[in-house]
Amino acid sequence: MIAATNNPGKLREIREILGVNIKSLSDVGVVSDPEETGINLKDNAFIKANAVYNGSEPVFADDSGLFIKALGGEPGVNSARYAEPGHRREKVLRLLDGVEDRSAYFETVICYIDDNVHFFSGRIDGVITRENRGVNGFGYDSIFEYNGKTFAEMTDEEKNKISHRKKALEKLKEYLEGN
Repeated sequence: MIAATNNPGKLREIREILGVNIKSLSDVGVVSDPEETGINLKDNAFIKANAVYNGSEPVFADDSGLFIKALGGEPGVNSARYAEPGHRREKVLRLLDGVEDRSAYFETVICYIDDNVHFFSGRIDGVITRENRGVNGFGYDSIFEYNGKTFAEMTDEEKNKISHRKKALEKLKEYLEGN
């Protein structure tokens, strides 16, 4: 099975959660991710999976986003493009300066293509911290808090037990085991 990503953090999580050998895009000779032009996570997951699917091997792709209530759902589907790399968390913290309601959620949608197209999703609710905390994880992990800890303060094992991606991957795993 091919995971339509070259993100090493995401690949590590996927491999740990599914517990099977997953090929990355670079493993199959694809060096760049397709452009994410969808209007929602489902569209982008499909765009990425469909760009790689050739009919011979199942492919899956996911798209994840951080949705912040006080920002009208931003960064949402644009989470990976919300600001220049290395400045996304700082932009969120700046925009939320002085805001009391810091509720947010992470959502993942997986598109799995075999002979058909299937979608699986997962969500986790939390809050945005007032500063970066922790050294693990990637993306917005150091500012997203769940039950008193940011994702970046959790071990991979702790995060992978509860994360939005875990929930979506568990649904994919159930589908694979049933077929």
